[in-house]
Amino acid sequence: MTTIASSEQKKVFSSYQVFMIAILAILQFTIIVDFMVLSPLGAILMPKLGLTTKQFGLVVSGYAISAGISGILAAGFADKFDRKKMLVFFYTGFIIGTLLCALSPNFEFLLMARIVTGLFGGVIGSVSFAIVTDIFAVNVRGRVMGFVQMALSASQVMGVPIGLYLATHLSWHAPFWMLVILCSIVLVLIIRFMQPVTGHLVAKHTSNPFKHLMATVSNRQYLLAFATTTLLATGGFMLMPFSAAFSKGNLGLSLDQITLLYMVTGACSMVIGPFVGKVSDKIGKYPIFVIGSFLTITMVLIYCNLGITPLGYLMIINVVMFTGITSRMIASSALLTVVPDMQDRGAFMSINSSVQQISGGIGAFIAGLIVVETPTHKILHYDTLGYVVVCTSLITIGMMFLLNRMVKRIMESRAIAK
Repeated sequence: MTTIASSEQKKVFSSYQVFMIAILAILQFTIIVDFMVLSPLGAILMPKLGLTTKQFGLVVSGYAISAGISGILAAGFADKFDRKKMLVFFYTGFIIGTLLCALSPNFEFLLMARIVTGLFGGVIGSVSFAIVTDIFAVNVRGRVMGFVQMALSASQVMGVPIGLYLATHLSWHAPFWMLVILCSIVLVLIIRFMQPVTGHLVAKHTSNPFKHLMATVSNRQYLLAFATTTLLATGGFMLMPFSAAFSKGNLGLSLDQITLLYMVTGACSMVIGPFVGKVSDKIGKYPIFVIGSFLTITMVLIYCNLGITPLGYLMIINVVMFTGITSRMIASSALLTVVPDMQDRGAFMSINSSVQQISGGIGAFIAGLIVVETPTHKILHYDTLGYVVVCTSLITIGMMFLLNRMVKRIMESRAIAK
């Protein structure tokens, strides 16, 4: 009897919650792979389609900016429908957009396809995080975010390397075909097994979607969260689009070595992510964010100033750097879920996701203007991007301090209200 009681107490999540963690992680995996696979494909796409760094930056930012715009447009409606129905609708559109990417014959068509994909994909992340907030208590959200954000690591271990392999040995279209098939399977699982998420519908909402959007945007405590997300995304998206081209042209890696680098870094992050989430629930999200920020800053300064580098040394740098990045993502995501009131969760997450996408898109576009690819395929001024990331990281430490203090006040007031 004691053993049974003990095991019940240790069981943090129900079987359905475990399923939801898994399905949301897989969902995030497909979204992240779709976005991230463009970065390593840059080394293939730019010469294949004759793209300049400016055009490639536009392809990357086209997805992000359209995703941000769609998120803002959807925000007013985000709390008025069953979240499952919202998820199914936008994920279906995302699959159609990815299919268009797979069929793209040139720069113009690819840019249009990325914009379509972004219009639908930009809302999915916000719906997913709203579902996390609805289903899971705040004291376990760090753990949940650790598993859901593990999708980023999994995309490096499986998605991006497989995509690179297919692109190298078949065609650059092949990774998108792979995603279309995988996403279709995930969509069927969501339709078949996910329960409706309607708890938020009992809360009072502004009847006019535009008024609901404006009320959310003008809420003072939400504005601090949006401002923090802006800086987090702007710095974070700058290095990513040209990392593969930098690794190939400046660090002396082959495409096969780049694939291996992604796999090893991702595998280590998959182990580290859930551990970081669990620790953040115990010692606090903000301390984890600060530690992650200083790890990121140190490694970015080293990485962006490297020349020809042995693969083993580069693996160590990447693993430590992504440990810092993962820690920042998990801690900030878990903190942000506490900020909105129940009746604003969908709108808040949608706007926050939009801010993230638009800021990231602007960051990617600016990065394309700063860096230059030489005739020998070297990337110039990558160190400048690194210094920008360091500056934004330092500022976000201060902004997250203010956000963390605000979150404590919110939790105390809600505890009193109960």
